[in-house]
Amino acid sequence: MDNREIYLKTVSDVLGCGRQKGRTEVYRGRKETGGLLKKVRLEIAVNEQFVAPTIEAITKAARTGKIGDGKIFITDLSECIRIRTGEKGKEAIG
Repeated sequence: MDNREIYLKTVSDVLGCGRQKGRTEVYRGRKETGGLLKKVRLEIAVNEQFVAPTIEAITKAARTGKIGDGKIFITDLSECIRIRTGEKGKEAIG
């Protein structure tokens, strides 16, 4: 995938747990499961024709086949407005 196809992106360091259930530690002789794991959250906005190539690129790069590979959530943007120029819709994304 060409970098010009991704128009808006945000990368955040976050904490969370999913099926891996956080860390397992021994505390006072007992196994304790809890805590949050360090993760990375990507927020990417693309125009409709780039949704499938973006999904393909992310899954190709992130898939290890192990728990913790992550998830992709796809949502419609009801509106996008570029504050600086006042552009709306597809023009504001890319």
